[in-house]
Amino acid sequence: MNDLKGKKAVITGGNSGIGFATAKKFAELGAQVMITGRSADKVSSAAESLSVTGAVADVQDLSQIDNLVDQIKREFGTIDILFVNAGIFAPAPIGQISEEMFDQQMGINFKGAIFTIEKLLPVLNEGASIINLSSINAYTGMPMTAVYAASKAALNAYTRTAATELAPRKIRVNAVNPGPTETPIFEKTGMSQDELGGFAQALQANIPLKRFAQPDEIASLVSYLASDDAAFVTGAEFNIDGGANINPILAG
Repeated sequence: MNDLKGKKAVITGGNSGIGFATAKKFAELGAQVMITGRSADKVSSAAESLSVTGAVADVQDLSQIDNLVDQIKREFGTIDILFVNAGIFAPAPIGQISEEMFDQQMGINFKGAIFTIEKLLPVLNEGASIINLSSINAYTGMPMTAVYAASKAALNAYTRTAATELAPRKIRVNAVNPGPTETPIFEKTGMSQDELGGFAQALQANIPLKRFAQPDEIASLVSYLASDDAAFVTGAEFNIDGGANINPILAG
């Protein structure tokens, strides 16, 4: 089940968190994998530990995506799986959202995702699978996440349209909406350890399963969508959130 033998995959933001766990899972299932990231050192270290190919690419910089395409052509030729995973989370309340914060989150989470797909389309095989990492924040109305949530809602809307337009090439496009997951993304917000602890407790209290997801649990769902077992699945969104979307994450 979920056999990926003979398939070639690219994972953006694959040097940590969900991307790293998915690269590990893909490789275990037989895929040839390339991970990308912004930090050369982190990409190199992750690629070496996973025994996969590394590529440095900041999705905010379209010229770096062009360079990624060139590397894919040289090393893989074409690919069968694209996991658009690179993203950032920067919380801020309404009234304190800066232009820089807006541009960075939309630039990576939405613009970067779109142009990763746009520029990699020529190296995607017929019947390829594109999986976009979104978030249940697209729907929850959770405080402090207005821009992040908007970037993910936009990505989900794009996913549906892309699935329709790419269907003639039998390319499937789906979105995965995780709930709170134990990844380094929260540590990059600039919040103190006390703030992070309080934030995590508040989130966890409102998740019916009373815990955060583990990255490998998200990776298992992504692996299914990447495989031929999901050959009739496109334009779909999958919540993987411990039931959080049926129970408001944070009321205030």
